[in-house]
Amino acid sequence: MTKVGESAENYLETILILLESKGNVRAIDIAGALDFSKPSVSIALKHLREQGHVTVGEDGLLSLTESGKRIAEAVYERHRVLTQFFTSLGVDAAVAQADACKIEHIISEQTFEAIKNSLKS
Repeated sequence: MTKVGESAENYLETILILLESKGNVRAIDIAGALDFSKPSVSIALKHLREQGHVTVGEDGLLSLTESGKRIAEAVYERHRVLTQFFTSLGVDAAVAQADACKIEHIISEQTFEAIKNSLKS
């Protein structure tokens, strides 16, 4: 997976989730979902466009490029699997979700795969 920073991963994951739930995404949707200011989101999206992970149509709708989608899907998978793992240990769902959101960015591939495989058993 292409390595990007935690902030970029959060933006890409949020775009993916919003695309799946709403069908289309604008910068204002991301600002609302992440509780960030519109100017902050605009700056982040500029960087993501420059890195080739996001495109913006003339209508202001955002799309993930192949690389953006690949990163977003990997982060979102880690989020879902870690949340499931923590809740299977008896962790409250809200706490599991919050912890997964933090850990999804730093967990090694080896540890993640081990956790994923343990859930299949």
